[in-house]
Amino acid sequence: MKILHTSDWHLGRLNVNRPMFEDQQYFIDAICDIIVHEEISAVLIAGDIYDRSIASPEAIKLYDYAMNRIAGELGVKVLMVAGNHDSAVRLATNSELLKNSGLYIAGALSESIDCVELENTQVFFFPWFTSDKVKTLFPDDAQSIKSLTDAYEYIVNKAKEQFKSGMKHIALSHAFIVGAETSTSDRSAEVGFASAVSAKVFEGFDYVALGHIHKPQDIAPNARYCGTPMPYAFGKEEDQVKSVTVIDTDNMAVSQLPLPQLHLRKTLRGTFDEILKADYPNEIKNAYLRLEITDSCLGLEMLEMLRDIYPNATEFKGNEYDDGDSNISLSIEDLEKLESNPEEIFKQFCIEQMNAAPDEHKLELFQNAYEEYEKGDEE
Repeated sequence: MKILHTSDWHLGRLNVNRPMFEDQQYFIDAICDIIVHEEISAVLIAGDIYDRSIASPEAIKLYDYAMNRIAGELGVKVLMVAGNHDSAVRLATNSELLKNSGLYIAGALSESIDCVELENTQVFFFPWFTSDKVKTLFPDDAQSIKSLTDAYEYIVNKAKEQFKSGMKHIALSHAFIVGAETSTSDRSAEVGFASAVSAKVFEGFDYVALGHIHKPQDIAPNARYCGTPMPYAFGKEEDQVKSVTVIDTDNMAVSQLPLPQLHLRKTLRGTFDEILKADYPNEIKNAYLRLEITDSCLGLEMLEMLRDIYPNATEFKGNEYDDGDSNISLSIEDLEKLESNPEEIFKQFCIEQMNAAPDEHKLELFQNAYEEYEKGDEE
């Protein structure tokens, strides 16, 4: 039996305040193609299905599209756990009823560890949880739970009590494992390591299908982050091969299958003329781009010239100073706001020319001068 492992879809995520629903539907369709081609029997989604706990109507519609395609049209079982970005309660609404359609959801952790048997395999559900949650569920043992690792060991040991001999055992978990390499878009994980646990807590499982970290990586011989199905940030994620992981439960062979992308995500760096005149292929010109201009101050006229060639550019960096220590990084929205806000234009001018924001005195002088200018213009 083949099982597909995916996670961290972050449906509804914005690309500099702009939706990426077409890109997300594109990877959903690509996953469906893999399901058919590889004859997948079940799909594991290891949390963060949504990007926000209160998902937008468009994100919910995309989720419905995905579940109808996978569980409905293709008849493949879907097993998922809630991540820290999901609303556990909302995600698990009607979960008992949905089991009849092949959709198994663990929202919040409960006293009984959810388990689904698929042919020769038991899959155990470990949604995102805290040590306080475990203490609340099991007050008699609360004193022995002094850390998140203690909490995980406690819960995992309860799951192991359900192990059936002769079967393979898979853990489906949304967790931060010590030693995982993060990416720029791992917003919550990069805040600190207080929520990290050792991979040893899952010893005894044949495979641990992990979600939460966005870079695909093996974190232990039996544990893997499959990563996000598309890049969500510049930097490290630009060169990552976004993929899904397929597990063959007959021999526990693991393979990584790449996912095609509707838009690449790239950083282009050079002088204004170099970027403007470069003969990049269309897949680069149409990518989500961060343009780093090395020789010029950024302005609205330059922005329009660049956007004619790179319509999906979302971030601009430039205006390096003689001291080599500073540069300006602006999104398209930042630049467009300047056009209708004179004070912001003045602030940006000071930063660009003097490497410092104007103080209150300079702002007052500017406002007085601008008001005089406006009066003169009206006359």
